[in-house]
Amino acid sequence: MRTIGIVACYALVIVLTLLVPASAHVSDFTTIDVPGASFTLPRGINPEGDIVGFYGVGAATHGFLFHEGTFTDIDAPGASATRPRGINPQGDIVGFYVAGGATHGFVLVEGSFVTIDVPGASSTQAFGINPRGDVVGFYSAGGTFHGFLLHKGTFTTIDVPGASSTLAGGINSRGDIVGNYSAGGTTHGYLLDKKGSLTTIDVPGASSTVPLGINARGDIVGRYVAGGITHGFLLDKGGNFTTIDVPGASATEALAINPRGEILGQYSAGGTNHGFLAQ
Repeated sequence: MRTIGIVACYALVIVLTLLVPASAHVSDFTTIDVPGASFTLPRGINPEGDIVGFYGVGAATHGFLFHEGTFTDIDAPGASATRPRGINPQGDIVGFYVAGGATHGFVLVEGSFVTIDVPGASSTQAFGINPRGDVVGFYSAGGTFHGFLLHKGTFTTIDVPGASSTLAGGINSRGDIVGNYSAGGTTHGYLLDKKGSLTTIDVPGASSTVPLGINARGDIVGRYVAGGITHGFLLDKGGNFTTIDVPGASATEALAINPRGEILGQYSAGGTNHGFLAQ
């Protein structure tokens, strides 16, 4: 187990936090609902447009792959719940499952599940995977959450200096990582580039900011809370924030973005959670 070295990048932090969110320009929202499900929560999309996530039927939670208009179930053997979170261009899928009351990460390659457990952790959740097979996520140890990077079989811990907890949520083909951390009672987003430089991401006026996905261009998506309402956001490479709200929804979250600019997310409406795909 290694701990990653982080270099703070304060100048860029100031630039980002002074920007004002733009009015929503994201369009062409398409709802994604697994037939017969009580809720549908998509989580990851790859360059080919394949989508993974999970859905509920009764008390059971199942994973799914949505490929060329067809839903396929994903269930880890012996698990009471399976929650895929990310998919890379090769079709490798990561996520986590619950079995015997314990939470384990997994990578699913060509139909075979491989469990991911950070040594010494009480729980492990995998959230993102890039074309090289690098996996990011977070784990719990001693009551504290830490981010991790799994590269060629070696775990590296990701902890933002001074934070009480750190989570890693997405990784792109360059190795840039996004996630969130807690400090002083507030949740902030961060970008950790491949050189180890850390940039804080805060949507202006938000009480919390949580980046969840990043594509090869460096466009970042996630969610923020302002005035008690949850909104999705897009932070483009130029440093411009765009708010994402599905029309008529009480809450919207942007979860992943692929190189084509397709944004995957979820929204709440009428007491139910639905997935969406936007352009």
